[in-house]
Amino acid sequence: MIMRNARRYIVTGRVQGVGFRAATERSARELDLAGWVQNRRDGGVELVAAGDDAALDRLGDWLAVGPSMARVDHVEVAPADSDDDLPQPFAVR
Repeated sequence: MIMRNARRYIVTGRVQGVGFRAATERSARELDLAGWVQNRRDGGVELVAAGDDAALDRLGDWLAVGPSMARVDHVEVAPADSDDDLPQPFAVR
């Protein structure tokens, strides 16, 4: 049985206005993750993703780079509550 875990990511840098949320949505859907991504008022991007650990690790690796127009300065990762209310498929808020 594959464990379903959830992680909260906060990404800072030049991550708004560069297609970061849409690219994150595509990447998360390719990895079959549930969850959401949204812009933060402080200029960062926040997301919660749930799925198996290997897929979450791959998403984390992708977030550290982001799409070509982005500049990622830092990715903060923390465990999140895994609940059944997370959108499937992954969605932009």
